Amino acid sequence: MTVEPVARVRAFNRFYTRVIGVLGEGLLDTSYSLSEARVLFELAQADAVEVVDLRRGLGLDAGYLSRVLTRFETDGLLDRSRSAADGRRQVVALTEAGRAAARDIDARSRTEVGTLLEPLEEGQRRRLLGAMDAIQDVLGPAPRSSLVVLRPPVAGDLGWIVRRHGELYATAHGWDAGFEAYVARILGAFGAGPREALWIAEIDGAPVGSIMCARDDDETARLRILLVEPAVRGIGLGRRLVHECLRFARQAGYRRIVLSTYDAMAEARRIYERVGFRLASARPVHEFGADLVDEVWAMDLN
Repeated sequence: MTVEPVARVRAFNRFYTRVIGVLGEGLLDTSYSLSEARVLFELAQADAVEVVDLRRGLGLDAGYLSRVLTRFETDGLLDRSRSAADGRRQVVALTEAGRAAARDIDARSRTEVGTLLEPLEEGQRRRLLGAMDAIQDVLGPAPRSSLVVLRPPVAGDLGWIVRRHGELYATAHGWDAGFEAYVARILGAFGAGPREALWIAEIDGAPVGSIMCARDDDETARLRILLVEPAVRGIGLGRRLVHECLRFARQAGYRRIVLSTYDAMAEARRIYERVGFRLASARPVHEFGADLVDEVWAMDLN
């Protein structure tokens, strides 16, 4: 692990803790710390909770949690009792005053987050929420099971396609800005006629993939701009996008479909081969600042 990724994560942590205001003496202008507010929130989700379960769920040190609960009890926010099933276990429950405190913190948090999101444009909001989802997907204990929606593009989507192609292939393969310009030209030529279509894959309101079916000639369609965000790879989204493109091409009356790709795009090439595309031609090229093999793949639709 190089120093730069670690430094970037630490810089993000410093930035985000400042943005959400957890560095002050009290969270959201209350007398509670972030950890204390989180304990209140968890306690408010049930009538009563065993202390051992609360500690495991929050990952808190037993001594620290004991001090927090003692403070809550002293402030009249909490009642303690013994578990009916096991007298060795302690059960805690919020009083009405405790539930009122939890509701107050929740309302303050909603207001603060709303104030943070309100000035953002819709595209910025989707990008922010998508980035947050990606962090949870990568660092969470298990993959999320969100529903993937395929939809037509809306304002801002074409710019997202261009930008993410540029960013992802610069990061993965070191390609220069020429590739981003190439994708922009493809989208600029997209006619959205009756025999052409473009799809955006979306999870929880954030774009995570794209594909286009364009007209090559009266009998031939062309698959273009297949993209799947790294955070959602491995759930079959690439195959689903390709199958949607093939379904449309058949319904539109095309007899054949082709695509152009490069040898470096190994994951996409595996998808193409599995659904029935076959390599038609290949030639070495120097494009986007790299030595590549330009490939054409084709498939009959009959």
